[in-house]
Amino acid sequence: MAAKRKKKRTRLILLRSLLVLVILLAATIFYQQRTVRKKKFIRYPEFGIDIPEQYIIHGIDVSKYQEMVAWDEVKAMKVKDVKLGFAFIKATEGIGNTDPHFKRNWKKSKDNGVIRGAYHFFIASKDGRMQAENFIKEVELEPGDLPPVLDVEQLNGVKGEQLRTEIKKWLDIVEYHFHVKPIIYTNVDFYNRNLGKAFDDYPLWLAHYYQLEKPRISRSWVFWQHSDQGRVNGIAAKVDFNVFNGDSTAFNELLIN
Repeated sequence: MAAKRKKKRTRLILLRSLLVLVILLAATIFYQQRTVRKKKFIRYPEFGIDIPEQYIIHGIDVSKYQEMVAWDEVKAMKVKDVKLGFAFIKATEGIGNTDPHFKRNWKKSKDNGVIRGAYHFFIASKDGRMQAENFIKEVELEPGDLPPVLDVEQLNGVKGEQLRTEIKKWLDIVEYHFHVKPIIYTNVDFYNRNLGKAFDDYPLWLAHYYQLEKPRISRSWVFWQHSDQGRVNGIAAKVDFNVFNGDSTAFNELLIN
């Protein structure tokens, strides 16, 4: 009887030891994963978001939804080594719409030393040529500005072939006018489903949130919009945050000369 009790106690001790080992292993894995995350993203309470630390050039994009922007405060904001080096500004939409804050944002951003870029929100069911003409009419690019951007995120009821045809019209006309290849902005899934290889030679700006290191796409890219929940001095509403995929030399080479 005593031998059986001893054997039972031994088994219980082994089970407890095994449980402790499992708990320790789980805790170790959790800590390692947390450490990996910390190495790639750092929480900045002032910006209200995690920021991928392996990139050195950060920026935002704005439209009427950010309302009145105090660009002097945007330019002055710096937290540790992170400051905002550029801003994309919505200019136009469709064939006849202009963002009501564009002219002010375009002027004030430059006045305060913020490198700027203008983008057009594409309506897939509208003529690409007329949309390009709308953008060209409202936007005057200067040396030191970023290339023009085509923001395409929706099919608007059209098929992929028609979308690609109209997009190509816009891109060709805008490139001919400004003498620089435009950037395409979209999200990873939309690009893979509707654009793909036909547009692989265009610089790409991707929206892909909550990733630890980079957007989940096989082709090259130049900008990554990694959050839409940022906070910036001088802007009351939440704002999109972006990083540039390269160093300062590559960034300067991208600018219009």
